[in-house]
Amino acid sequence: MSDNPQPLLVEIDLPVRGYDIDFAGIVSNIVYIRWLEDLRTTVLERYFPLEHQVAAGYAPVLTSTQIDYVRAITLFDRPRGRMWATGLDKVRWTLSAEIVVDGAVAARATQVGVFVRLDTKRPMAIPAQLRAVYEQARTGVE
Repeated sequence: MSDNPQPLLVEIDLPVRGYDIDFAGIVSNIVYIRWLEDLRTTVLERYFPLEHQVAAGYAPVLTSTQIDYVRAITLFDRPRGRMWATGLDKVRWTLSAEIVVDGAVAARATQVGVFVRLDTKRPMAIPAQLRAVYEQARTGVE
């Protein structure tokens, strides 16, 4: 049994648009939030499709986002984002991310979320299907 330190890993290119640049000539902080949303959506599309969650009556909701900005990203940079799951407890799931430009980390982030029942808007236990997918990706054991 192997222990994968980056289960549910996804990687995507992150476009820098002209409107992403702030008055200092660097990518605005709010763009990182959008990129994290794109990465998290990719994780869900690949491993735990949102359409199935909604059909079952629940959906993910973020409870926190922490971003450490390591170096500025500018208009002509070509960032690539990576996101993976770093943990599941009874009700919370944690994702980690890196945004890299030319092999150097430009930002690191952590997001924590819960799943809520759509009818009550109340948190629920981590869905069994996600727990199974995560454990299989983490350990390689089905």
